[in-house]
Amino acid sequence: MSNILMNFVNGQRLSVNSDTRIPVYNPARDTLLSEIPDTSADQVDQAVQAAKAAQVSWGRLPAIQRATALRRISAKIRQNVDRIARVIVEEQGKVLGLAEVEVAFTADYIDYMAEWARRIEGEIIQSDRPGESIFLNRQPIGVIAGILPWNFPFFLIARKLAPALVAGNTIVIKPSEETPNNAALFIELLDGLDIPDGVINFVFGSGRTTGDALTSHPDVGMISFTGSVETGSRIMASAAKNITKVNLELGGKAPAIVLADADIARAAKAITASRILNTGQVCNAAERVYVERSISDQFVTALVDAMKATRYGDPLGDKPVDMGPLINRAGLDKVNSLVKSAVDQGAEVLTGGRIADLGTGNHFEPTVLMNCRQDMDIMRKEVFGPVLPINVVENLDEAIERANDSDYGLTSSIYTQNVSSVFRACNELRFGETYVNRENFEAMQGFHAGNRRSGIGGADGKHGLYEYTTTHVSYVQI
Repeated sequence: MSNILMNFVNGQRLSVNSDTRIPVYNPARDTLLSEIPDTSADQVDQAVQAAKAAQVSWGRLPAIQRATALRRISAKIRQNVDRIARVIVEEQGKVLGLAEVEVAFTADYIDYMAEWARRIEGEIIQSDRPGESIFLNRQPIGVIAGILPWNFPFFLIARKLAPALVAGNTIVIKPSEETPNNAALFIELLDGLDIPDGVINFVFGSGRTTGDALTSHPDVGMISFTGSVETGSRIMASAAKNITKVNLELGGKAPAIVLADADIARAAKAITASRILNTGQVCNAAERVYVERSISDQFVTALVDAMKATRYGDPLGDKPVDMGPLINRAGLDKVNSLVKSAVDQGAEVLTGGRIADLGTGNHFEPTVLMNCRQDMDIMRKEVFGPVLPINVVENLDEAIERANDSDYGLTSSIYTQNVSSVFRACNELRFGETYVNRENFEAMQGFHAGNRRSGIGGADGKHGLYEYTTTHVSYVQI
């Protein structure tokens, strides 16, 4: 019998009364790891009410005391890096080295947000009236609902929990049903850390049952979600009933522009790294390439060589790999369908292009596609897999125009030695981020935010922290 996970509400692990059990599989080996309940609306309400009750006293604490509690969590994480990383690999499929980086980065991120305890600032605004002062203060919102994805499941706990808590909010987190085991381990790490009951709560279940109950709850002050556009749209509709604030990081279709004066080897290496990271299952990964015609042959050769050299397979197997499986069979079939459609529309497979038959697991070959037109689905729809479609352009003007021709607006990149081209791209690319001569991976002190269908609001840095606050203005006559 597999392990059935329990919710964590008001400081207690609670069994869930549910006839539905959602199985959790190892995506490299197809083996059953655990099961989670599908938490009902009544039980979600129990978690929200616990968080609401706890928020009153938690929000009154000096921020530095809240930060101290966060640092206790990060210290416990650092003591368990190996254990946590292995759980992530088993249920999500990323390579062990990347999982270890995720865990270490999570601890660093919590500490970084804790440092903001003495830096949350308000404003003094000049009044039109004599003897009056206008004060703007930042205050907690209340109860935060954190809805997590499966691609960086452990880090996303921290990305939502740390800024929420240091700002004085409490939180109810719903992990992805694909990757709940790392969240169960996070709950275990909270033992003995003296975090007040109700400040941190976890509920397991499906998006349709548990997620909908959480996002439609009238006592939730903000919903922070990372995931697909389709689910984000459904969350917005659910939140609209209560006029609940939403913070959404959704999909991406990141363009990578390679100009004639680029360092070709560097560009090929960085774009490959951005595409195979986590098997291409990253919203800010390079998704489509626009290369200037005069160097297209050289660049494509270098890119194909780099993708061909990518080792893939079971990340906990006997051989070292650079890339693990896709999260599930549905994701594998979607990637395969998009590649087949591109080939039917005239794209040429230069390497890969197929589901890899390794006996078990959801593996897809690292793939490069040439002759990809702008109107093809492979250039317009998000491909959560190790696939790089290439489009040849005549100049930077054409590259920027085609890059911006997208429903998404999260990340972008450009490879060039010309500073004028760099600044022009940074000014004209309609994306929340632009990476120059490097792989696509954000910093915790930046601001990770997108345009258009890539989301609303953002995360990280000062601006990400302030997403978890509301403003209060006082007009004071003395």
